[in-house]
Amino acid sequence: MSPANQQALRYFLDRYPGNDKLLELGKQLTNTDSIYGLLNIYAEAIPIIEHNIWDGTPDDETISYYQTIFRAQEALIKESLKQQENNRYKFHIVIPVADRPIHLQQCLNSILTLCELYQYGGTLNDRYQKITVIVADDSKKKESITQHKETCEQFYDMGLTTEYFGIHEQIEQIKKLGEKADSFEPILGRYALSQYPDDFSHKGAAITRNIAYLRLNEIERDSDEKNIFYFIDSDQEFKIKVATSEGQKDIYAINYFYHLNEIFSRGEVNILTGKVVGDPPVSPAVMAGNFQNDVIDFLQQIANNEPATACHFHGETQTSDDAAYHDMADLFGFKKSTQSYQYACTLKNNHNHLDCFNDFASKLNRFFDGEHPTRVTYFDYSGSLSDTIAARTIYTGNYAFRPECLKFFISFATLKLRMAGPVLGRIIKSEIGDRFVSANLPMLHKRTTDETGESEFRPGVNREQEHVDLSDEFERQFFGDVMLFTVEKLGEPGYPNQALDKNTIESALSDTEQALHQKYKSKHQQIIEKLATLKSIFHDERSWWNKHSETAQAKLQIQHFINNIDHNFGVKSQGHRLINDEANQQKRHSEILQAIISYKTDRAKWEALLK
Repeated sequence: MSPANQQALRYFLDRYPGNDKLLELGKQLTNTDSIYGLLNIYAEAIPIIEHNIWDGTPDDETISYYQTIFRAQEALIKESLKQQENNRYKFHIVIPVADRPIHLQQCLNSILTLCELYQYGGTLNDRYQKITVIVADDSKKKESITQHKETCEQFYDMGLTTEYFGIHEQIEQIKKLGEKADSFEPILGRYALSQYPDDFSHKGAAITRNIAYLRLNEIERDSDEKNIFYFIDSDQEFKIKVATSEGQKDIYAINYFYHLNEIFSRGEVNILTGKVVGDPPVSPAVMAGNFQNDVIDFLQQIANNEPATACHFHGETQTSDDAAYHDMADLFGFKKSTQSYQYACTLKNNHNHLDCFNDFASKLNRFFDGEHPTRVTYFDYSGSLSDTIAARTIYTGNYAFRPECLKFFISFATLKLRMAGPVLGRIIKSEIGDRFVSANLPMLHKRTTDETGESEFRPGVNREQEHVDLSDEFERQFFGDVMLFTVEKLGEPGYPNQALDKNTIESALSDTEQALHQKYKSKHQQIIEKLATLKSIFHDERSWWNKHSETAQAKLQIQHFINNIDHNFGVKSQGHRLINDEANQQKRHSEILQAIISYKTDRAKWEALLK
């Protein structure tokens, strides 16, 4: 063990002198030369150190030493394995992506950086041994496809084994099914035997994941490793967001692969889901009400401050509760948020309220790309990162599972509804119970890019000259909720394990749809009323921003925000028109009903295919 590595562990052992267990481990460290003895010290010390780190806000020096400890542990493991096989899990990370070259670059960079900082699994010939990446491309733009391929090659050359699984590769994968391919249309899509790659783009993340499951099944068949399959989203990174006295900060403070290996090695878990920090994992379609509260509150507060006085929108960062950003959090068992959240100014140097006003206005329209400037989710340490709790929702951008769980394909994929993860989670929960868990291993979610301030691509979101049109996403959100709560309701009599008759399913579907229509209608009315309040406050001639020469750009940005709220959620909302349109309701009702009825048959065929 090198002196530098000893120093890293000693840093923590000496840092917390009041901890009797660390004192004992410190004595053992001094007196132990055995590799296995040192490994035992590391195994005992890491969770204690982790707990002490998160008693406060970790600083850069502390995190750097923490990372060094894991690298030292990996060096010891490599030394100990000269005489035995490395039986830790190998992680196959799958990243579905569609026309997001910037996000993909950042995502892969975070994986490589995590490997460099923590060294899980070690390297052989400068290549990481226990981490591979599959990029499942669903892009339509040729330039995006080219960039995604080049990015995969770039990171492969840097030691991160990366496989490009593009449209051609996906079609070839499906062709291996032969004549059976058409029977898997509800899972793999209606373009199963397409000879034209362009026709197979923008299938949606759910179908793309299911096709990737076929590739993973091949990998498992040909592998002699212990494999874990790990799905993440392209707009995420292996970092966390923390609140500090100087503002928010993104850090590499979790050794994800180490903790996942610890969890799966206990043998009690089949599938695990994490969450996200940073931007919310939901659509703006279900955040407009709460966000309007926060914008109104900001304008009311800043109107009472002189533009030239020092900005007071600082102080302790307000952390949001689970689902605080969601207008209908109560539907999911969370406490309904009634209070507004104060905006935390991100400007660092000396600045005044005029500067803050202009900066806040510049962030407002990012909301339509999924950012929430006032209700940011931060990492909250709540115990050992290797601890788990029972789960019922899959976060499709952060879940890992054993190969036998490939049987749980993304359900109802061809409907392209939102809420696929929660629906799948309810199904998994009904079948494997406590072997489906959640762990406090969130990833950083970044909906927009720094280059443009917008998302690169979001399905069903149309950018026009004057508006961002969310109507398609809104419609998919509403009927995704209908699907979710119908499946949840049917779980009471035993779905999907128990066969239910069509009348039972249709009754549950109709009741759920009717209840959600009332819920959405009520929320729609509240948003319209808040919009009237927002317009009144913003256009008040007495407000200083309407008399100041340096707010012209900010006022245009705020007006653009108001116009987009009105367009998407106001009296003439196209999204609300879609969910209330009788023909569309009948179409969706029929699709959802048939999908729920057919699931058991589809599942049986899928499981037979994987054998």
